[in-house]
Amino acid sequence: INAKNSEILDYGCGTGPVLEKVIKFNPKKITGIDISEVSISKAKEKISNSKIELLVENCENTTFGDNKFDIVYGLGILHHLEFSKCINEISRILRPGGTLLFIEPLGTNPLINFYRLLTPKSRSKDEHPLVFKDFEKIKSNFKNINIKYYGLLTLVFFPFYNSSDSMIFKMLVRFDQLLFKIKFFKYLAWSVLITAKKS
Repeated sequence: INAKNSEILDYGCGTGPVLEKVIKFNPKKITGIDISEVSISKAKEKISNSKIELLVENCENTTFGDNKFDIVYGLGILHHLEFSKCINEISRILRPGGTLLFIEPLGTNPLINFYRLLTPKSRSKDEHPLVFKDFEKIKSNFKNINIKYYGLLTLVFFPFYNSSDSMIFKMLVRFDQLLFKIKFFKYLAWSVLITAKKS
């Protein structure tokens, strides 16, 4: 994905932890939106860049015009919102050929779902990790869809390494990607990276 000279939307930016990383790719402009006035206020306090605009917006129903952005990305936001509304809205505000890019938790591993059930205070009530029917909604609005799966052996063996830079972690990541070539193991993943192009 080429972010250089692109108009980019950080969809559900929160306090802006990703914005300062994305600006390094030299986009034309990044707009960060979040429904929380407090989050946007905190983001404004710590981020000062003429290429970044921060706005209080409802992600499911923004005030942007059609075909505005080249890239819309988010990190763990869609599973907090009404998925169908979000996909329709992202499709509307992306330019033809524009790119959707999201990292989201997956809700198809029964053991992970059981853990989520046991730890309700660790997450908000509105969370609904993605299932495969959600991907069908993306397919109805977008083309060139790519879904990359993460988190299987890296989760099972996480007590045995202490950082994502460790050799053990990197080895487990490679094994995970081999396993995810088999459809069954995709159901056991912790999260997904979704990329797609607007038709």
